[in-house]
Amino acid sequence: QVQLVESGGGLVQAGGSLRLSCAASGRTFSSYAMAWFRQAPGKEREFVAAIRWGVGITYYADSVNGRFTISGDNAKNTVSLQMNRLKPEDTAIYYCAAREAWGSSQALRLKNAYDYWGQGTQVTVSS
Repeated sequence: QVQLVESGGGLVQAGGSLRLSCAASGRTFSSYAMAWFRQAPGKEREFVAAIRWGVGITYYADSVNGRFTISGDNAKNTVSLQMNRLKPEDTAIYYCAAREAWGSSQALRLKNAYDYWGQGTQVTVSS
């Protein structure tokens, strides 16, 4: 069984920065891609960013492009999300996800494309 554990959430003022991290543990697996999603109260879980290992291609939601940066280590199945210039609308629970098989760039933006999920970490941005 694979477990993903997020860390780094917290409370920050608007304009500030946070860095989230996610590490995999449990059985050995090789992920094709890892991603971050978020879910605000009363809303659907939405795509934030993804990284496709091997070619190192990254994808971002329009709402975070230019402010957030996803990075990680394929061999260790770890992924981070550097979040800058945070806004109150970024407030949500942030989830790490991993996918083992190949997926299109469009598929990597979909929550049902991922095999494993973390428990989430709360990010709160005050105005």
